Amino acid sequence: MSRPILATIHRDALRHNLMVARRHAPESRIMAVIKANGYGHGLLRVAEGLSGADGFAVLSVDEGIALREAGYQQTILLLEGLFDATELAVAAQHRLAVVVHNETQLRLLEDAHGKHMVAVFLKVNSGMNRLGVPAGRFWSFYDRLKACKSVTGMTLLTHFATADEATGIANQFERFDELTREIALPRSMANSAALLRYPETHAEWVRPGIMLYGATPFADRCAAALGLVPAMSLSSEIIAVQQLETGSSVGYGYRFTATRPTRIGVVACGYADGYPRHAPNGTPVAVDGSATHTIGRVSMDMLYVDITDLPDAGVGSRVELWGSQVAVDAVAAAAGTVGYELLCALAPRVRVAHG
Repeated sequence: MSRPILATIHRDALRHNLMVARRHAPESRIMAVIKANGYGHGLLRVAEGLSGADGFAVLSVDEGIALREAGYQQTILLLEGLFDATELAVAAQHRLAVVVHNETQLRLLEDAHGKHMVAVFLKVNSGMNRLGVPAGRFWSFYDRLKACKSVTGMTLLTHFATADEATGIANQFERFDELTREIALPRSMANSAALLRYPETHAEWVRPGIMLYGATPFADRCAAALGLVPAMSLSSEIIAVQQLETGSSVGYGYRFTATRPTRIGVVACGYADGYPRHAPNGTPVAVDGSATHTIGRVSMDMLYVDITDLPDAGVGSRVELWGSQVAVDAVAAAAGTVGYELLCALAPRVRVAHG
């Protein structure tokens, strides 16, 4: 019999969240960001659920090839672009579009002299200072790409650093818009947060990521309030029950000591499954549909939940670690991280099923 921990991927939820994105940006094409193995959900599982998207954004050539071999004909974009000439040949063969964000990548295209041809997304550094061509070099890159025989088409792209925060996007948007507004080419700016909050950024392409998986890009707004539903449920079972007397402790480091007689359920899930080791006492969980919380330090393979007030709970009780009853963002907030990290950290040893 297999270990009871299970991740369930809900394709209907992916389709629903894609429709939410379309409602917010009805005039834009949607580039669904499915890098990092579909944010931990599985690249091809996610692609199936998001097959109505106009394009997919991934990180590696191998991901792009996998999508093409699975039959997807949409635009497929390599978000970090190319790393060598071999990748250019493969990208051209599989019709993968590429981001260009530095001189080395531009020269790869120029040196190909039209032998390998790809569509490009010219990335502008509008202020995030991670990837992108500085504004002062934009026109040089633009002119060279326009003249490059290896380029079949161009889109202009930037990425916002604080679309999810009170700072907003005004400064970056103004820099990018001033550079590009008069150019008759498609543009792409909006990530999930900008798509939901700043319609002026929608342009020809939007690039939703985390919202497609039913998690929120905002610290101050939950996913449900945005009309999103979780695409992953992580569940397990109680495999043992322990009774603590007042003053007794549980787990490594005795991070929880009972202040009353306490009944605890030992759950088959730990940090080797992708649950955050640093989740503190009080991190929300649901046992047989009832809200409760973790206690003690998360172990490699197990964690502990308080079932003192759930007299019917016991060995075999279902535990939702995150999903429709327990938002992944609530677990992440308790653990001092973000939902993105928890979803992406799902371990390969966890069984996965379709919802």
